[in-house]
Amino acid sequence: MLTRNCLSLLLWVLFDGGLLTPLHPQLQQTLEAQPRENVVTMPGRRSSAQRVKRGWVWNQFFVLEEYMGSEPQYVGKLHSDLDKGAGTVKYTLSGDGAGTVFTIDETTGDIHAIRSLDREEKPFYTLRAQAVDIDTRKPLEPESEFIIKVQDINDNEPKFLDGPYVASVPEMSPVGAYVLQVKATDADDPTYGNSARVVYSILQGQPYFSIDPKTGVIRTALPNMDREVKEQYQVLIQAKDMGGQLGGLAGTTTVNITLTDVNDNPPRFPKSIFHLKVPESSLVGSAIGRIRAVDPDFGKNAEIEYNIVPGDGGNLFDITTDENTQEGVIKLKKPLDFETKKAYTFKVEASNVHLDHRFHSVGPFKDTATVKINVLDVDEPPVFSKPMYTMEVYEDTPVGTIIGAVTAQDLDVGSSSVRYFIDRKSDSDSYFTIDGSEGTIATNELLDRESTAQYNFSIIASKVSNPLLTSKVNVIINVLDVNEFPPEISVPYETSVCENAKPGQVIQTVSAADKDLSPAGQRFSFRLSPEASTKPNFTVQDYRNNTAGIETRRSGYSRRQQDLYFLPVVIEDSSYPVQSSTNTMTIHVCRCDSDGTILSCNVEAIFLPVGLSTGALIAILLCIVILLVIVVLYVALRRQKKKDTLMTSKEDIRDNVIHYDDEGGGEEDTQAFDIGALRNPKVIEDNKIRRDIKPDSLCFPRQRPPVEDNTDIRDFINQRLQENDADPTAPPYDSLATYAYEGNGSVAESLSSIDSLTTDADQDYDYLSDWGPRFKVLAEMFGKKKNEKPKKGT
Repeated sequence: MLTRNCLSLLLWVLFDGGLLTPLHPQLQQTLEAQPRENVVTMPGRRSSAQRVKRGWVWNQFFVLEEYMGSEPQYVGKLHSDLDKGAGTVKYTLSGDGAGTVFTIDETTGDIHAIRSLDREEKPFYTLRAQAVDIDTRKPLEPESEFIIKVQDINDNEPKFLDGPYVASVPEMSPVGAYVLQVKATDADDPTYGNSARVVYSILQGQPYFSIDPKTGVIRTALPNMDREVKEQYQVLIQAKDMGGQLGGLAGTTTVNITLTDVNDNPPRFPKSIFHLKVPESSLVGSAIGRIRAVDPDFGKNAEIEYNIVPGDGGNLFDITTDENTQEGVIKLKKPLDFETKKAYTFKVEASNVHLDHRFHSVGPFKDTATVKINVLDVDEPPVFSKPMYTMEVYEDTPVGTIIGAVTAQDLDVGSSSVRYFIDRKSDSDSYFTIDGSEGTIATNELLDRESTAQYNFSIIASKVSNPLLTSKVNVIINVLDVNEFPPEISVPYETSVCENAKPGQVIQTVSAADKDLSPAGQRFSFRLSPEASTKPNFTVQDYRNNTAGIETRRSGYSRRQQDLYFLPVVIEDSSYPVQSSTNTMTIHVCRCDSDGTILSCNVEAIFLPVGLSTGALIAILLCIVILLVIVVLYVALRRQKKKDTLMTSKEDIRDNVIHYDDEGGGEEDTQAFDIGALRNPKVIEDNKIRRDIKPDSLCFPRQRPPVEDNTDIRDFINQRLQENDADPTAPPYDSLATYAYEGNGSVAESLSSIDSLTTDADQDYDYLSDWGPRFKVLAEMFGKKKNEKPKKGT
């Protein structure tokens, strides 16, 4: 207790910063008689007539943190000048921690800390004190403010708030190269003692690295640290307070240091010779092998570039770098052939892409190795002598004509014979054939250049020993033209000539076209046909450049006299054999003005007045057409009426015969046949073709026996009936004109009942039944009447 009071007195002497206030004389004597301690003297009410002495007034107390005593820690004492010690003054405390951290004795004014304090949690507390009358509860003095500071002790160790640390430094760095700076923080009061003064040291990581004790900067401690030997380092750093003295608190952290790579190692091949085996069937551009140079560096410092050193066989190969594995990929630039060369040897150089000038003295950053490639024999397909074949053949060449041949060989050591086939996918119509052994190509169809001018198909060659090994080649056959078509005018020209044209005036320029494939330099010639050369209307002027001009040969063409001219033009080509054609041009005569501009070429315009319009012309034509239609309808109705009148009469037998066309024109009809033939039967031998119908061109005339002058007419008619009944091409009607034999003096006389001297009763018509089916109707009509019996009662 004595020690505590002495400490309080010492603090009062050292930290006295209060104000002097007047005291009553008797209170001043009492205070001077009391021992000195932490006392805050508060000003009171004073009389103006009294002499006042001033006393010490404090505004700051101190209390130790982390107090562990059994009793509350004494902080200080409040005292008012008006307190006479009679117990009439009451002291109150308010502010930070009042009642919870600090308490005050209301009678004595003693202040105590009732719990342990932590300076790092709260370094000071601001409180307010006041003295009041215990009876009236009125303030005796104004409220005073003071501070209680927590005095620091070394209760916090240094801490690395940013740890653990990660750092890097290039390999092969010199001694003292900067790596990283670490920093430890101590929560103790840096202004009081050494509690917050930190010193750094390395507990683990020597002799590779060092640290500055005051600043915490880490640096390299050994030269030429090699990443390829050791890349990762773990360094343990300690920070200790109290300046590193004994009794100080310490904290640690870890620093992981990585050596970054630099290009300090050249690439090296693990062996001096690389052996590769490559089949001769390897494709151009394919990878045939890989080699690798070892570089212990990392990242871009380990990037390697490979190159083939010019030498034997190097031009057949190429090498590139695989970016992922840094291997050298050897590729084939040209085809290999075991039969030509079986082995190749060349050198490959490997070098770094990114060089570091600091290490040039180490030596060249490159290495070389030898590559030996052995070509392996592979059973290969046949090889054609050409990459493509082109042949020519004339159109209309006879089927089976040989056009050309293809050749393929087996180049392997044990050569095999070759078979040839046409790929029918490319020649589906089978225009050509090929000899399977010889490879000769021949035509299989007649070729027409105007239909197809070029054929493109494929030939397949396979080995007899291994049919699966095949090769293919394209064959192009051009069909050559034979001059088989005559030239013609390229377009059908319809030209015109003015009525006032002058002689020698060109009215049209024509050109020619030929369906044949005209060879280079072929020319067409133009001239008038011989029949047109005698007419002096127009002429043809050949310009000798495959064109010609149509020129007038006279003046004064008149549409009234002739509005159209047809001009035959003969065109010849220059190929062999020469072909020519006659082309007719139509030339219209037109009315033109003085400048040669065509005004009208219509023929009807000649006969129309000048002021007549096209609409009026059309109206006139329509009226004429309507009138013509009315006349035609009228005539047709009259004929129809007359025909109906004739057909309604059924009493006259002759009308029925005429109606069914069963009788010819009779003896008086001299229009349907030659009456002279009946008078002279010998004429029948010269006229063997029927004149009433059109003869069939495919039917040969029937051979009929000659008729003598005294031949019975009845036998002649029966013979003609039998011939017509058996003839399937005869028309379904009977005509006396067909028989070409009837007239006066006939033994059978006329079949007509007109002018007959005998009656029906005297006639015997039974012989009509013997004349064939064509007279069946007549036989039934007349024969029945004779056989009918008369009715009773008549």
